[in-house]
Amino acid sequence: MIRMYRKDYEKILEHARKEAPVEACGLIAGRTENGDKYIEKVYILTNTDHAEEHFTLDPKEQLAAVKDMRANGLVPLGNWHSHPVSPSRPSDEDKRLAYDSKASYMILSLMDEEPVLNSFHVENNEATKEELVIE
Repeated sequence: MIRMYRKDYEKILEHARKEAPVEACGLIAGRTENGDKYIEKVYILTNTDHAEEHFTLDPKEQLAAVKDMRANGLVPLGNWHSHPVSPSRPSDEDKRLAYDSKASYMILSLMDEEPVLNSFHVENNEATKEELVIE
């Protein structure tokens, strides 16, 4: 299970809407407890591709985020990105580029009037939906 605060969901949603139709992206950090992940901080990063169907995290921003995580006693939990015009599920490219089987891959779809955020575990090119609770 992965848990996040509503304020963090709103932060992701606001940024994704602002960036659309380009995919927005970032990192999630927090702590793990008894196999559950608790998101305590969301990082907004630049999509250096500035593309509508894929993203690349800005390496300098990514390094700064990891340093901030360490300084605050947080661990990296995964990343998030938006799908401005497609469903909240990993594309073939998303699965192919999901190198860390311990990470959660969150995808926010803006294709419908009501946004949809899902989290996935990806391993061996297979995506499994994780239980996500927004509090």
